[in-house]
Amino acid sequence: MLRNGTEERVLVLETLGAPAPVRRRRRRAREAKADTAPSPLPLARTTLVRAFDVFGSEAEAKRWLEESAAAEDTVDALLAEAIEALNRALHAHAVASGDPSPQTMSLRRAIAARIGYGSGEQVAVGEFTAAHEIDVQAGSESRRRQRVEELRPQERVAAVLGGREQLDACETLILRARADLDAGRVREAALQLRVGLEVLLVELKGALSDPGHEEDVTTLAARRKEAGELANTALEGDLSTTQTQALADLLATSERVLRRRRVLGG
Repeated sequence: MLRNGTEERVLVLETLGAPAPVRRRRRRAREAKADTAPSPLPLARTTLVRAFDVFGSEAEAKRWLEESAAAEDTVDALLAEAIEALNRALHAHAVASGDPSPQTMSLRRAIAARIGYGSGEQVAVGEFTAAHEIDVQAGSESRRRQRVEELRPQERVAAVLGGREQLDACETLILRARADLDAGRVREAALQLRVGLEVLLVELKGALSDPGHEEDVTTLAARRKEAGELANTALEGDLSTTQTQALADLLATSERVLRRRRVLGG
């Protein structure tokens, strides 16, 4: 059960397919055969039930589904809601179990996605009365541009693994701040961004001969104190709406610096 104010949601997690491997006390190496096919992997299925959104009749539910599926913005919002709920649960599990390497989910990693409706008995086990399949790989980008975007990180990964390029510490810190902010962990994002911004100003100062880069770095340097104040507020409690927006602006500018650096090199 997930609660957000007065709205309640139920997250149903299931494992489909192959059973989980049996735990052994010791890892024992066994001879591998060249023609042995890999074992099938289990598949996780997550169902987010909007318990607060109850339909008066099946006709009403059917109308909601048809209207929602036809509106791209509504589909995006529903999928984002499900991803946020899953990541919230994964984060809570990681912290509760002391796992320093938590799993996170994004829509790009999903194999399939559906929106639909069903009875309480059905949705409790991941089933439905009616649903629409969503193409999670679809997008408005051209295939050429999409291909470029897919290859760019692969090229950099190869450069890093080959020792031709080194990742900056600020990249990891800014990524963590974004993950926290997107997940609604505003206090954590503010604390993370303060450190990430400090490191960025050191590591990327003069990294590019580009007017946009210089302008953004100058802006971040001027707002350095503001980032510290936001973090100090986070130490005491929640940030206000205005402060959260300022945090989002600082993070967006930091990300723009990193994105420009990745595109232009340096």
